[in-house]
Amino acid sequence: MLYGRSAEVAALDRLISQARDGAGAALVLRGEAGVGKTALLDLAASRGGGMRVLRTTGVEAEADLGFAALHQLLWPVLGLLDSLPDPQRDAVRGGLGLAAASSGDRFLLAAGVLSLLAEAAAPDGLVCVIDDFQWVDRASADALLFAARRLGTERIAMLLAVRGDAQVKGVPSVAVGGLAEAAAGELLDGTVPIAAPVRRELIAQTRGNPLALRETVRLLTPEQLAGREPLPDPLPGGAQLFGEQVAALSGPARQVALLAAVESDLDLVLRAAGELGAGRAGLSELEAAGLAGVSGPNVRFRHPLIRSAVYETATPAARRHAHATLATAALATALTPADATPGGTGPGGTGPADSGPGGAGLGDGVVGDRWAWHLAGAALGQDEVVAAALAAAAERARDRGGFGAAATALIRAAELTPAALTRAERLKDAAVSAWLGGSPGQAESLLAEAGEHVGGDTTLTMEIAQLRGRFELNSGNAAEAVRILAAGESLSMLADASEAASYVGDTAAMAEIGRRAAAFPEGFLRDVVTGIGTLVDNTGEDGGGTPGVGRGRPGAGGGRDDGYGLLRRALERAGELTEAAELLWAAAAASYLGEGDLAVEFAGRAGRVARVSGMTGQLPVVLEFVATAERLAGRLAESRAVSEEGLELAREAGYRNTVAAHLANLAVVAALRGEEESCRRHAQEALTIAVPHRVGLRAGVAAYALAMLDLSLGRYAAAHDRFLAIVSAGPGAGHPTVVWRTTPDRIEAAVGTGDLAAARAALEAYERWSVHASTAESRALIARCRGLVADHETAAPGTRPRPHHEESAFAEFEEALRLHANPFEAARTALLLGERLRRAHRPGEARAHLRTALEAFQRAGAGPWARRAHDELRAAGESTQAPRGSALDGLTPQELRIAGLVADGLSSKEIAAQLILSPRTVEYHLYKIYPKVGVGTRTELARLVVLQKAPVAPQDKL
Repeated sequence: MLYGRSAEVAALDRLISQARDGAGAALVLRGEAGVGKTALLDLAASRGGGMRVLRTTGVEAEADLGFAALHQLLWPVLGLLDSLPDPQRDAVRGGLGLAAASSGDRFLLAAGVLSLLAEAAAPDGLVCVIDDFQWVDRASADALLFAARRLGTERIAMLLAVRGDAQVKGVPSVAVGGLAEAAAGELLDGTVPIAAPVRRELIAQTRGNPLALRETVRLLTPEQLAGREPLPDPLPGGAQLFGEQVAALSGPARQVALLAAVESDLDLVLRAAGELGAGRAGLSELEAAGLAGVSGPNVRFRHPLIRSAVYETATPAARRHAHATLATAALATALTPADATPGGTGPGGTGPADSGPGGAGLGDGVVGDRWAWHLAGAALGQDEVVAAALAAAAERARDRGGFGAAATALIRAAELTPAALTRAERLKDAAVSAWLGGSPGQAESLLAEAGEHVGGDTTLTMEIAQLRGRFELNSGNAAEAVRILAAGESLSMLADASEAASYVGDTAAMAEIGRRAAAFPEGFLRDVVTGIGTLVDNTGEDGGGTPGVGRGRPGAGGGRDDGYGLLRRALERAGELTEAAELLWAAAAASYLGEGDLAVEFAGRAGRVARVSGMTGQLPVVLEFVATAERLAGRLAESRAVSEEGLELAREAGYRNTVAAHLANLAVVAALRGEEESCRRHAQEALTIAVPHRVGLRAGVAAYALAMLDLSLGRYAAAHDRFLAIVSAGPGAGHPTVVWRTTPDRIEAAVGTGDLAAARAALEAYERWSVHASTAESRALIARCRGLVADHETAAPGTRPRPHHEESAFAEFEEALRLHANPFEAARTALLLGERLRRAHRPGEARAHLRTALEAFQRAGAGPWARRAHDELRAAGESTQAPRGSALDGLTPQELRIAGLVADGLSSKEIAAQLILSPRTVEYHLYKIYPKVGVGTRTELARLVVLQKAPVAPQDKL
């Protein structure tokens, strides 16, 4: 019977009802111990009707065992694993110890958990209940919270009960307080007779806590309850509340209780109790006293405070002895053949191949996590044997994606390690695990502590320095990252330093790093780092900071030893590349060759590899480049969807500079779509991070977004001023990549405002920079820029263009259209050519180009550009309706991505693997897509997408 909980019950009913209708969500019940959170969870589990119920409870004794809670929660539905996309299935199986770990990527594993819960919710929905979430192991908690924040399209109600101030980010909460006086009075009315003044005093002193009220009443004498004797001051609480009941147990029962207080696994508790002569009789006495009971393969106390009372009333020596006995029992279990193990290898077993409910198991024939942690609990002082066992447990957790659990194990292992150098190594490894687990602050503290113990070991010193640099690059000061990493002597560290310098825009550092990298043997990474450094060895004198265009620039001949030759040689190996990181270096090489379209292709490949192979937490970083690639290819909706995904993951991981990258890209996309408020907001948020963190690349992109907003809306003068600031002043000013990539837009703005000198200077720099670019798209952009400048060469201010200049401009635009491979850039060129043909009184020719541009801009969702093309088309004499959206315009970015993958022929499972979704979520989105676009099948949807997105071939544009 629940008293006074109408508001809480109403909230639970709303959550369950919405989930049943397909609008899943999660809710946290927050309150002190004994306030009634578990009772509310029990009620919720009973109110779902036909909805399946999965539940688990965090156990303090298992808080360091990776995936313990998740295993218990998911064990009843593991038979559904084969319904998941292969990468997610393998990640979940590896995480739970059911198979060898595949990737160790926590995002893949968390996506697999969400997919498995979605499968378990069919057909009637799912109520997922997690009690004592504050004690759920870190690996399980990360995966569950990832799922909890993504339940919007699932038929899942997730409830988390948490004590005190434990943080549960991103999930709404309901405070569960003590009962009001009337409700508390009703509760007490069902116990024993209590005088009214005593009842009021009890309610006040316990603050209406239901458990405290019930248990305190049991401990008071009839005289105290009747008011004839004063109440104890203070009232019994915590250990006092259950201390007398624990003390009343027999010796064997107390031994079993203490074993259960430090280990929940039933088999281990019974095995250890047998060693102590306590046996099953002690457990039976605990059950008879109502203090604990058997729940599946585990021993559970009726309330966490009972466990606290058992633990607190035991002496330190008794606790250590309990841990030592359990360690012996765990070792014996691990060495027992599976068919002779009492628990077997199925649910509840603890044999060598098992990791059944209640823990992480002892897996794969090795002495496992429980043995290691109990050894640590029994240790007095430092002990290398115990430390090594914990380090091995950490490695197993890390291989399965449990980075938080790995960090915890390594921290304790370091405490137990006698040798200073080994301690430093373990602290360094703990820092890496904490970083990959989304705790950058803890990672930096651990790394600093590791540095205190490193002594004179130069190798470890450099490893720690490299990690410090990587941490700074992802979340801190990028200029500091350059300083730290440039001190390294390995190629790997120099490559990281070059990457950091490119983020800052420090061309001098890039050049120096390139010279140092040249001393290493020839290879892909060496060639890229050296080639980039060689290209930027002399900053140009064009006023724009464009690399590689100044005096004495190496590589004028294009030989194998110059920058261009080195990068070209590196890209000749591109077909051999399989890792996402390698593909991103290939993208950088292509970019510095002036071949932006090839860079886009490599970034896209890196994203596809990262999604299915696992990047140990680096997926948000890879998605920076994927989102940029989608945007540069003119796929604005896809770019926005990727950045929104990357932004969410980066915030979860604590990668501040990656957050800035995704915000800056979202700002550019918003600019191209004419969404002024969104553009300014995202740009400002990006600058707030990027400027103080010295991430010049991201600051430059955010500034570019504001310039493109003005250009998109036809505000040429304002756009020109902003582009000039990108070159020589303002946030991210002079960053070579931003300067180079924005040059075509800078030229268009300069021409639009009449600053032909600036346009010519920018074109000259752009031609020098792109002299070795060989892709068709790179040559198309140069031709368009030449056309813009030639079109506005005049004999005198205010006069018409000279005829030969006009024809030259038309020829350049036509050449650009012939070469363009990017539909969005082709549309911009077609618009420019159409405008100039109309101005030259050739409206018939103009209309074909303007019509092509209008259709392409409509497909891309670039509203301002479509309106400009429409206005020009009307001025050219074609009666046409205002720009209208395509059938795909009503889709959300996520829906548009799914529709595009359907058009590519992917199944729902394959789409789910690409987008880190569940297959059922993909099907849900398809169910929403069909009526929006007026189709009824995947085939019809694919045909529509192909027709809407297919670029017009150059020969068909006239």
